[in-house]
Amino acid sequence: MPALRLPRFSSFRAFEHPGYLPVWTGSLVSNIGTWMETLALGVYVTQVTGRAEWTGGVAALSYLPGLALSPLGGALADRFDRRMYLAAGAVGQMLLAGVLTVLAFTDNLSVPLVAVAAFLNGSISQLMGPAFNALLAELVPPEDLHSALSLSSAQFNLGRVIGPLLATVVLAAGGIAWALLINMLSFVAVLAALSRLRGAHSPSSFAIKGLWKVLWADIARGVEVARQDAGIRLMLVSTLIIAVLVAPFIGLVPVFAIRVFGQGASATSLLVTSQGAGAVMAAVAAGVVVDAFGRKRVLEGVMLALGPVAALYWLAPSLVLAAVGIFFLGASYMTCLTGIHTVCQTRAPVELRARISSLYGMVLNGGYALGVWLQGALADRVGVRFITVSSAVFFLALVLSLRLLRPRSFDATEA
Repeated sequence: MPALRLPRFSSFRAFEHPGYLPVWTGSLVSNIGTWMETLALGVYVTQVTGRAEWTGGVAALSYLPGLALSPLGGALADRFDRRMYLAAGAVGQMLLAGVLTVLAFTDNLSVPLVAVAAFLNGSISQLMGPAFNALLAELVPPEDLHSALSLSSAQFNLGRVIGPLLATVVLAAGGIAWALLINMLSFVAVLAALSRLRGAHSPSSFAIKGLWKVLWADIARGVEVARQDAGIRLMLVSTLIIAVLVAPFIGLVPVFAIRVFGQGASATSLLVTSQGAGAVMAAVAAGVVVDAFGRKRVLEGVMLALGPVAALYWLAPSLVLAAVGIFFLGASYMTCLTGIHTVCQTRAPVELRARISSLYGMVLNGGYALGVWLQGALADRVGVRFITVSSAVFFLALVLSLRLLRPRSFDATEA
């Protein structure tokens, strides 16, 4: 198939490289199914329990395994054929989605079972994430990596736009079981995309005996490289504070829609869709903006804006204004994390990209798990708006302190 030619718009340059488009398309189909399931289960848990702590806790269980499994996933991704590794993960997630579907169709679904499924699904996702990011880096040259990661974020958030809209229709027409069934079938698209690739990555040889010792050494090497590199180190610290203080807005959307605005699945869908639309817009424009202003200036600017934008979203007096606020919050959040991840990948040695990506994933997902549970628990006690706005203001204070105390701290992001 001839490569696409879009040389005038740098945000789309990754599509010029064979192999990237099938992976992008397969991932989009799968993410549409995933967001259908996410919205359906988030609304289910919030309505059944009536507590933000449960909603945040179940969301956290999807990301908590990243603390231990993301570094392991990075080491494994550098040791195995990444296509087969990702295919195995997709099959595992399909089977898990199938179990949830059967439970829903037989009226045996419960909040504890949803929590267990969230933990297991999160475990698989954390093991697969570094391999997926490293695979993207194989499919494009270094100068188009920012485009590849931006477009990957775009498809993830495009799924966030389409999935909740479809979920709202499916929930109204057939109930939660049908939304879960569609998610199960969506993994076929990932398997089809992976079957079209020919691997460029040559897995490192190793013996089964002493495997854990080898993997531990691989993880330790990745940690040491991240610790010694000033740019990667700064990006990982930045990721942590974003994950704890800002990112919980994602998991708490059902709480905001149901408890603050007194609405249900349709309001949740509107907010999730608006966030995704903002992220897609930012992803499309990211390449052009970075080319015009430079990665350092864009990253500094968006980190300074992220706190105020988050606070304005949480202070919105109506659902319509909240949808506008989360649109800009989704755009700022996506731009910030894509820039951070790009810095980590471009500064990492090629043979360590999966391991550095795994550290990024560990920090992001572990921090998010802590933040979404903690903010959800505190929201039950002091109010949703108070705790979330306070977190956004605290994040802004930390970024301003870094900017004032270490004005040249972001210089390493350009190299």
